[in-house]
Amino acid sequence: MAGPVRGPVSDDLLREVLEANLVIPREGLATLTWGNVSGLDRERGIYVIKPSGVPYDELAVEHLVPVEVETGRVLAGDLKPSTDSETHRLLYLEHAGLGGVAHTHSTYAVSFAQAGRPVPVLGTTHADTFNGPVPLTRHLTADECARDYELNTGRVLVEAMGSRPGGDALDVPGALVAGHGPFTWGPSATKAVEHSVILEAVAQMALHTLALNPAATSPGHLFERHFTRKHGPDAYYGNPDRMVAAARA
Repeated sequence: MAGPVRGPVSDDLLREVLEANLVIPREGLATLTWGNVSGLDRERGIYVIKPSGVPYDELAVEHLVPVEVETGRVLAGDLKPSTDSETHRLLYLEHAGLGGVAHTHSTYAVSFAQAGRPVPVLGTTHADTFNGPVPLTRHLTADECARDYELNTGRVLVEAMGSRPGGDALDVPGALVAGHGPFTWGPSATKAVEHSVILEAVAQMALHTLALNPAATSPGHLFERHFTRKHGPDAYYGNPDRMVAAARA
Protein backbone atom coordinates (compact mmCIF):
# COMPACT_ATOMS: atom_id res chain seq x y z
CA MET A 1 0.00 0.00 0.00
CA ALA A 2 0.99 3.62 -0.45
CA GLY A 3 2.53 5.74 2.24
CA PRO A 4 0.69 8.73 3.74
CA VAL A 5 -0.81 11.16 1.27
CA ARG A 6 1.24 14.35 1.19
CA GLY A 7 0.70 17.74 -0.36
CA PRO A 8 -1.94 20.45 -0.08
CA VAL A 9 -4.90 18.26 0.88
CA SER A 10 -6.78 19.08 4.07
CA ASP A 11 -7.27 16.43 6.72
CA ASP A 12 -10.97 17.31 6.81
CA LEU A 13 -11.37 16.52 3.10
CA LEU A 14 -9.48 13.24 3.44
CA ARG A 15 -11.62 12.11 6.37
CA GLU A 16 -14.82 13.12 4.60
CA VAL A 17 -13.92 11.25 1.41
CA LEU A 18 -12.95 8.14 3.38
CA GLU A 19 -16.24 8.14 5.28
CA ALA A 20 -18.22 8.79 2.09
CA ASN A 21 -16.60 5.77 0.42
CA LEU A 22 -17.40 3.59 3.43
CA VAL A 23 -21.09 4.46 3.05
CA ILE A 24 -21.13 2.40 -0.17
CA PRO A 25 -20.64 -1.05 1.44
CA ARG A 26 -22.53 -0.05 4.58
CA GLU A 27 -25.63 0.81 2.54
CA GLY A 28 -25.25 -2.15 0.16
CA LEU A 29 -24.68 0.07 -2.88
CA ALA A 30 -21.97 -2.09 -4.42
CA THR A 31 -20.32 -5.52 -4.23
CA LEU A 32 -16.61 -6.25 -3.61
CA THR A 33 -14.54 -3.20 -4.65
CA TRP A 34 -17.11 -1.71 -7.02
CA GLY A 35 -17.96 1.97 -6.68
CA ASN A 36 -16.07 5.09 -5.64
CA VAL A 37 -16.51 8.57 -4.19
CA SER A 38 -14.38 11.67 -4.64
CA GLY A 39 -14.32 15.07 -2.97
CA LEU A 40 -13.03 18.32 -4.40
CA ASP A 41 -10.97 21.20 -3.02
CA ARG A 42 -11.85 23.62 -5.80
CA GLU A 43 -9.66 26.43 -4.43
CA ARG A 44 -6.58 24.23 -4.71
CA GLY A 45 -7.74 22.49 -7.87
CA ILE A 46 -7.42 19.02 -6.33
CA TYR A 47 -9.85 16.17 -5.80
CA VAL A 48 -9.32 13.09 -3.64
CA ILE A 49 -10.67 9.72 -4.78
CA LYS A 50 -10.73 6.07 -3.79
CA PRO A 51 -7.83 4.02 -5.20
CA SER A 52 -8.55 1.41 -7.83
CA GLY A 53 -9.36 -2.10 -6.59
CA VAL A 54 -8.70 -1.56 -2.86
CA PRO A 55 -11.26 -3.42 -0.70
CA TYR A 56 -13.43 -1.20 1.46
CA ASP A 57 -12.54 -3.10 4.62
CA GLU A 58 -8.89 -2.21 4.05
CA LEU A 59 -9.42 1.38 2.94
CA ALA A 60 -7.76 4.09 5.04
CA VAL A 61 -7.03 7.80 4.69
CA GLU A 62 -3.48 7.14 3.54
CA HIS A 63 -4.73 5.15 0.54
CA LEU A 64 -6.79 7.98 -0.94
CA VAL A 65 -5.37 9.45 -4.14
CA PRO A 66 -5.10 13.23 -4.72
CA VAL A 67 -5.55 14.24 -8.37
CA GLU A 68 -5.06 17.58 -10.10
CA VAL A 69 -8.38 18.61 -11.65
CA GLU A 70 -6.91 20.47 -14.58
CA THR A 71 -4.59 17.72 -15.82
CA GLY A 72 -5.62 14.46 -14.14
CA ARG A 73 -2.11 14.13 -12.72
CA VAL A 74 -1.74 12.08 -9.53
CA LEU A 75 -0.08 14.31 -6.96
CA ALA A 76 1.06 11.88 -4.26
CA GLY A 77 1.27 8.24 -3.22
CA ASP A 78 1.94 5.00 -5.06
CA LEU A 79 -1.64 3.90 -5.73
CA LYS A 80 -3.61 4.45 -8.91
CA PRO A 81 -6.88 6.35 -8.61
CA SER A 82 -10.19 4.68 -9.38
CA THR A 83 -10.56 3.77 -13.04
CA ASP A 84 -13.56 6.16 -13.03
CA SER A 85 -11.35 9.09 -12.02
CA GLU A 86 -11.54 10.77 -15.43
CA THR A 87 -15.34 10.69 -15.27
CA HIS A 88 -15.24 12.49 -11.93
CA ARG A 89 -12.68 14.98 -13.25
CA LEU A 90 -14.80 15.97 -16.24
CA LEU A 91 -17.87 16.51 -14.07
CA TYR A 92 -15.86 18.83 -11.83
CA LEU A 93 -14.54 20.74 -14.84
CA GLU A 94 -17.99 21.13 -16.40
CA HIS A 95 -20.03 22.07 -13.31
CA ALA A 96 -18.70 24.67 -10.88
CA GLY A 97 -21.23 23.81 -8.15
CA LEU A 98 -20.01 20.25 -7.64
CA GLY A 99 -17.86 19.37 -4.63
CA GLY A 100 -18.32 15.59 -4.65
CA VAL A 101 -19.08 12.77 -7.09
CA ALA A 102 -20.13 9.19 -6.34
CA HIS A 103 -20.49 6.09 -8.50
CA THR A 104 -22.14 2.87 -7.35
CA HIS A 105 -23.48 -0.36 -8.79
CA SER A 106 -26.65 -0.41 -6.70
CA THR A 107 -29.17 -3.01 -7.83
CA TYR A 108 -32.28 -1.00 -8.63
CA ALA A 109 -30.54 2.00 -10.20
CA VAL A 110 -28.43 -0.35 -12.32
CA SER A 111 -31.61 -2.19 -13.35
CA PHE A 112 -33.03 1.02 -14.81
CA ALA A 113 -29.70 1.77 -16.54
CA GLN A 114 -29.57 -1.72 -18.06
CA ALA A 115 -33.20 -1.51 -19.13
CA GLY A 116 -32.47 1.77 -20.88
CA ARG A 117 -34.98 3.74 -18.81
CA PRO A 118 -34.67 6.93 -16.80
CA VAL A 119 -36.08 6.80 -13.27
CA PRO A 120 -39.46 8.56 -13.54
CA VAL A 121 -40.92 10.88 -10.93
CA LEU A 122 -43.80 8.88 -9.47
CA GLY A 123 -44.07 10.30 -5.96
CA THR A 124 -42.96 12.85 -3.44
CA THR A 125 -40.05 10.78 -2.09
CA HIS A 126 -38.35 11.16 -5.47
CA ALA A 127 -39.33 14.84 -5.76
CA ASP A 128 -37.82 15.71 -2.37
CA THR A 129 -34.35 15.40 -3.94
CA PHE A 130 -34.64 15.13 -7.73
CA ASN A 131 -36.46 17.95 -9.51
CA GLY A 132 -37.48 15.75 -12.42
CA PRO A 133 -36.70 12.26 -13.74
CA VAL A 134 -33.22 10.89 -13.17
CA PRO A 135 -31.93 11.06 -16.77
CA LEU A 136 -30.38 8.27 -18.81
CA THR A 137 -27.38 8.80 -21.07
CA ARG A 138 -27.11 7.47 -24.58
CA HIS A 139 -24.95 4.40 -25.14
CA LEU A 140 -21.31 5.14 -25.85
CA THR A 141 -20.20 4.37 -29.39
CA ALA A 142 -17.60 1.71 -30.16
CA ASP A 143 -15.03 4.45 -30.76
CA GLU A 144 -15.88 6.17 -27.48
CA CYS A 145 -15.40 2.87 -25.65
CA ALA A 146 -12.10 2.14 -27.41
CA ARG A 147 -10.53 5.54 -26.70
CA ASP A 148 -10.84 7.64 -23.54
CA TYR A 149 -13.69 5.48 -22.26
CA GLU A 150 -13.93 7.01 -18.78
CA LEU A 151 -13.62 10.56 -20.09
CA ASN A 152 -16.32 9.81 -22.66
CA THR A 153 -18.50 8.44 -19.89
CA GLY A 154 -18.25 11.86 -18.30
CA ARG A 155 -19.14 13.48 -21.60
CA VAL A 156 -22.37 11.49 -22.04
CA LEU A 157 -23.29 12.32 -18.45
CA VAL A 158 -22.80 16.00 -19.20
CA GLU A 159 -24.95 15.59 -22.32
CA ALA A 160 -27.71 13.94 -20.30
CA MET A 161 -27.55 16.64 -17.63
CA GLY A 162 -27.76 19.36 -20.27
CA SER A 163 -30.79 17.79 -21.92
CA ARG A 164 -32.98 18.46 -18.89
CA PRO A 165 -35.31 21.47 -19.17
CA GLY A 166 -34.02 24.23 -16.87
CA GLY A 167 -32.27 23.96 -13.52
CA ASP A 168 -28.65 23.32 -12.68
CA ALA A 169 -26.66 20.17 -11.92
CA LEU A 170 -27.78 20.14 -8.29
CA ASP A 171 -31.50 20.23 -9.14
CA VAL A 172 -31.23 16.63 -10.37
CA PRO A 173 -28.04 15.41 -8.65
CA GLY A 174 -27.61 12.15 -10.52
CA ALA A 175 -27.90 10.33 -13.83
CA LEU A 176 -27.75 6.79 -15.19
CA VAL A 177 -25.12 5.74 -17.72
CA ALA A 178 -26.90 3.44 -20.17
CA GLY A 179 -25.94 -0.18 -19.67
CA HIS A 180 -23.67 0.75 -16.78
CA GLY A 181 -25.10 2.41 -13.68
CA PRO A 182 -25.61 5.53 -11.60
CA PHE A 183 -23.41 8.53 -10.92
CA THR A 184 -24.51 11.09 -8.37
CA TRP A 185 -23.04 14.39 -7.22
CA GLY A 186 -23.47 17.20 -4.73
CA PRO A 187 -21.77 20.16 -3.10
CA SER A 188 -19.62 17.73 -1.07
CA ALA A 189 -18.55 14.09 -1.04
CA THR A 190 -20.98 13.49 1.82
CA LYS A 191 -23.94 14.84 -0.16
CA ALA A 192 -22.86 13.02 -3.34
CA VAL A 193 -23.04 9.59 -1.68
CA GLU A 194 -26.21 10.57 0.18
CA HIS A 195 -27.75 11.15 -3.23
CA SER A 196 -26.60 7.64 -4.22
CA VAL A 197 -28.51 6.23 -1.26
CA ILE A 198 -31.61 8.24 -2.17
CA LEU A 199 -31.40 7.31 -5.86
CA GLU A 200 -31.31 3.61 -5.03
CA ALA A 201 -34.31 3.98 -2.72
CA VAL A 202 -36.44 5.86 -5.26
CA ALA A 203 -35.42 3.48 -8.06
CA GLN A 204 -36.63 0.57 -5.93
CA MET A 205 -39.91 2.37 -5.22
CA ALA A 206 -40.34 3.21 -8.91
CA LEU A 207 -39.83 -0.39 -9.99
CA HIS A 208 -42.41 -1.66 -7.50
CA THR A 209 -44.83 1.13 -8.44
CA LEU A 210 -44.58 0.36 -12.16
CA ALA A 211 -45.09 -3.34 -11.44
CA LEU A 212 -48.35 -2.53 -9.62
CA ASN A 213 -49.49 0.14 -12.08
CA PRO A 214 -47.53 0.77 -15.30
CA ALA A 215 -49.56 3.95 -15.86
CA ALA A 216 -48.95 5.40 -12.37
CA THR A 217 -48.74 9.19 -12.20
CA SER A 218 -49.26 12.09 -9.80
CA PRO A 219 -49.72 15.84 -10.41
CA GLY A 220 -46.64 17.94 -11.11
CA HIS A 221 -47.64 20.67 -8.65
CA LEU A 222 -47.30 18.12 -5.83
CA PHE A 223 -43.76 17.29 -6.91
CA GLU A 224 -42.85 20.97 -7.23
CA ARG A 225 -44.05 21.69 -3.69
CA HIS A 226 -41.96 18.85 -2.27
CA PHE A 227 -38.81 19.97 -4.08
CA THR A 228 -39.13 23.68 -3.23
CA ARG A 229 -39.82 23.11 0.45
CA LYS A 230 -36.31 21.59 0.71
CA HIS A 231 -34.44 23.54 -1.97
CA GLY A 232 -34.12 27.13 -3.13
CA PRO A 233 -34.80 30.52 -1.54
CA ASP A 234 -38.21 29.56 -0.11
CA ALA A 235 -37.11 26.26 1.49
CA TYR A 236 -38.45 25.70 4.99
CA TYR A 237 -37.71 22.02 5.75
CA GLY A 238 -35.48 21.21 8.74
CA ASN A 239 -33.78 23.33 11.37
CA PRO A 240 -30.49 25.26 11.40
CA ASP A 241 -27.62 23.36 13.00
CA ARG A 242 -27.37 25.94 15.78
CA MET A 243 -30.99 25.30 16.79
CA VAL A 244 -30.44 21.54 16.87
CA ALA A 245 -27.30 22.00 18.95
CA ALA A 246 -29.15 24.27 21.39
CA ALA A 247 -31.98 21.76 21.76
CA ARG A 248 -29.43 19.04 22.64
CA ALA A 249 -27.71 21.20 25.25
